[in-house]
Amino acid sequence: MDYSRITLRPFKLSDIDDFMVWANDDQVIRFTGVTSFASKEDGLRYLREVAIPHPWHRSICLDDCSIGFISVYPGSGDYICKGDIGYAVASQYSGQGIAAVAIKIALSRVFVDIPRMERLQALVNPENKASLRVLEKVGFTKEGLLRKYMVFKGNIVDVVLHSFLSTDSVLDL
Repeated sequence: MDYSRITLRPFKLSDIDDFMVWANDDQVIRFTGVTSFASKEDGLRYLREVAIPHPWHRSICLDDCSIGFISVYPGSGDYICKGDIGYAVASQYSGQGIAAVAIKIALSRVFVDIPRMERLQALVNPENKASLRVLEKVGFTKEGLLRKYMVFKGNIVDVVLHSFLSTDSVLDL
């Protein structure tokens, strides 16, 4: 894989056809808060009302075609110094290092784009072994298991907490 072909950019409405492929793939959205879209109109509404106006929601692109997403949700109030990260890549591209490259690109930008943020954290389902490996591969620190931490798709689940500080170093892939 030529990693120089991977970019992050804001979503565009013209991404809809590529978006509908991966955003409706159960393997892709299994561990995300995204639910599948019943129609192209639903997908366009999501892009228009959620993805595009979001302060840091990016399309992971391969040759400028949308193959996934990466989002940072900045904290507010007493949590202004932290953000939460989420991401997913189309199942046909999983295991190729694309998510790791996308996270590295995000880490190079997000602390500049959101200067008050000092900590980026990821809450990962312990069953999502691939995501746990990706985070550690790029330099996130595993902080621990948070038992029965949240309700996710109707179930109370544990999550593994990983963090990356603005002063941490990204690891080479």
